[in-house]
Amino acid sequence: MATVTENQHAALLARHRAVLPDWLATYYAKPIELTHGAGRHVWDAEGNRYLDFFGGILTTMTAHALPEVTAAITEQAGKILHSSTLYLSRQAVELAERIARLSGIPDARVFFTTSGTEANDTALLLATSYRRSNQVLALRNSYHGRSFSAIGITGNASWSPTSLSPLQTLYVHGGVRTRGPYAHLSDAEFIAACVADLEDVLGQAGGQVAALIAEPVQGVGGFTSGPDGLLAAFKEVLDRHGILWITDEVQAGWGRTGDHFWGWQAHGQAGPPDILTFAKGIGNGMSMGGVVARAEVMNCLTANSISTFGGSPITTAAALANLGHLLDHDLQGNARRVGGLLRSRLESLAASLSIVREVRGRGLMLGVELVEPGTDIPSATAAGLVLEAAREHGLLIGKGGRAGNALRIAPPLSLTVAEAEEGATALGAALKEAQAALESAGAGGADSAAQGGTPA
Repeated sequence: MATVTENQHAALLARHRAVLPDWLATYYAKPIELTHGAGRHVWDAEGNRYLDFFGGILTTMTAHALPEVTAAITEQAGKILHSSTLYLSRQAVELAERIARLSGIPDARVFFTTSGTEANDTALLLATSYRRSNQVLALRNSYHGRSFSAIGITGNASWSPTSLSPLQTLYVHGGVRTRGPYAHLSDAEFIAACVADLEDVLGQAGGQVAALIAEPVQGVGGFTSGPDGLLAAFKEVLDRHGILWITDEVQAGWGRTGDHFWGWQAHGQAGPPDILTFAKGIGNGMSMGGVVARAEVMNCLTANSISTFGGSPITTAAALANLGHLLDHDLQGNARRVGGLLRSRLESLAASLSIVREVRGRGLMLGVELVEPGTDIPSATAAGLVLEAAREHGLLIGKGGRAGNALRIAPPLSLTVAEAEEGATALGAALKEAQAALESAGAGGADSAAQGGTPA
């Protein structure tokens, strides 16, 4: 395959900047153009090969150019690409049946969308209509999409460009375990404190709250989470008040955490959520999202509605093939096994590095929080240096966190042990280079949180 020259690459970047919004974030001082991929690797337009540890922002869930998905897309493209929900779709019905069974929600109904943002929008529409209230609970440090309503429930200022919203959002503690006023508490004490905070917020709400929306593992927030069981404890409170629980599984779903198929199942003692949203990985790169809710909630809308592109023939064909591959090859189990090995390797590396504050996460959804050397001060500069150095070592990773100081590691779920070792070695080298650069510069003073991370 022909590669572009440095001048051609620079020309494309100039065209990008001339015609696309200034606020459209890109990675790297010299953004790269990815042209093709296979398995867990991708290539850029200049011919460089990378081990992909970010998977198109957790979207390439199984593998790049997975034969089953490619074949399904090709076959369907030769028949019909589009029809809309005004017509029956065999693939959409079959996919909805499978997802309804997998969701754990009784008497579940499924509505397909084109993205996680749209899925969360729909969940908010359902919850506020069902409860006849525009009051919504959300976790601090959260991110649920870029639409007007989704921004209104985002608890991360780096990704909330406006305070205007159709919703009244009430933020509660619980998304971050190792920072904040409850960080010093034991898990049981942390959960109790967060429940007390929830009760206190509800006591001041002054009306009927519609729902709590929560990511079991916060994505853009830097792969943070509360202790297992926290959301179950929240649900006991929510149930007493008739408040719905929406679990945002856009990033944590489909077995990525290894221990569970859905992130909510780490908090499943109180039963399944009322509404579940999904997207990203199910389409393996195709534009696919959706909402699962018990029938009583899903059917509460009284006006007509359709989806022009949600659940199209080609996206549902791809999603069916992708989901089948994931289940048939136990990629959840692979995420648990290889993810556990990768986390152990990262923890070993971190033990000798003063810029690493914490390695966290589970399965193939791992976060590495970076600080100024020898301090507890978040360092977006360190994250930026590691991101660049990792690319130089042939590794693509993500970043996030409220201060833009967390590395996000989320490879396709088919990652091999050898690739995990290769990635850990590359990341270790990048971390050491970043620490050396910061130490030699005498890096002092807190980084600006406004430097932020790229959303997932």
